[in-house]
Amino acid sequence: MKDIFEGLYDKYHNELYKFVFYMVKDKQLTEDLVQEVYIKVLKSYKNFRGESSEKTWLFSIARHITIDYFRAQKRKRNKVYEFIDWTEKDSSLPDELPLPEEIAIQNEEIQHIYRSMDKCTPDQKSVLILRYIQSFSINETAEILGFSQSKVKTTQHRGLKVLRDSSKSKGGDA
Repeated sequence: MKDIFEGLYDKYHNELYKFVFYMVKDKQLTEDLVQEVYIKVLKSYKNFRGESSEKTWLFSIARHITIDYFRAQKRKRNKVYEFIDWTEKDSSLPDELPLPEEIAIQNEEIQHIYRSMDKCTPDQKSVLILRYIQSFSINETAEILGFSQSKVKTTQHRGLKVLRDSSKSKGGDA
């Protein structure tokens, strides 16, 4: 099992890390979630049936763990929401969180696209990251997300439209 794990790590760790990082935009959180992915892989590798490639199986696990994290955060926010008086505005709170230092890209257009991805649905964001940042094929993306190829194409199209509309509202040409 050690050899199998090391092989998966050597082949896919950088891509896996980038995928999770683009989803959560936080280095420490990315490291924690990637560690959870590897723990799940170690626990469930014996159940891997080879119906998809190891790569798509690994990224599928990563996506599910990331989505589970977001769901847990949403539940926590909803609990906290009940105890906060939202009628008072605190001017000390920033309007937007800055991008992590690791993503401080020089090119302003790339930064805008990266921020615009936050306007996409989680499915659109996942498809765009897998297709354009990770360079997965439509078929591989469909396998990772558990979508049909048609749904990947539609979701990709809608995600790109969100990015284009965001670019237009910024005053860019799309």
